[in-house]
Amino acid sequence: MQAARGASLSPGDDHGATTRTYVRLFTAVTVVALVVDQVTKVIAVEKLQGRASIEIIPGLLSFTFLRNPGAALSTGAGFTLVLSLIAIAVCIGVIRTASRLRDKGWAVGLALLLAGALGNLADRIFREPAPLRGHVVDFIDYGVFVGNVADIALTFAAIIIVWRAWRGIRLDGTREENS
Repeated sequence: MQAARGASLSPGDDHGATTRTYVRLFTAVTVVALVVDQVTKVIAVEKLQGRASIEIIPGLLSFTFLRNPGAALSTGAGFTLVLSLIAIAVCIGVIRTASRLRDKGWAVGLALLLAGALGNLADRIFREPAPLRGHVVDFIDYGVFVGNVADIALTFAAIIIVWRAWRGIRLDGTREENS
């Protein structure tokens, strides 16, 4: 069956959805994930700071308050300013890229990337000890490491982005040609 003249036959096309539709999806996912991250951090500071861990699933999951000056697993603790500047650059790059979105998977993946980067960047900007050097609030203890909702968003972003790229689906929803 043939599509109408000029219509895309790629799997990423959503039957007449416009770039605005994808930007709206991108914006909505970003806002929801960022709000959930920030609200849970406020609750963690209020309810967990200075208290013992709360075990949720024995040996697997607990709530443990921690202020992380570094990146994943507290690596790079001495480079908080550099991490902040990298996060700012990532946010700018993702926002600029959003205007080219024509694929739901990429819209969600990039939205989660932006929300995660903004969530942890907000901590670095607004939390002690100083602007752009603030410590990130972590509280979800997986036994091996402690993270937050922004970290979960970043993890899912990585999975979605790698999956879309591996499948050869571009930001605009078209597929890369196999050579």
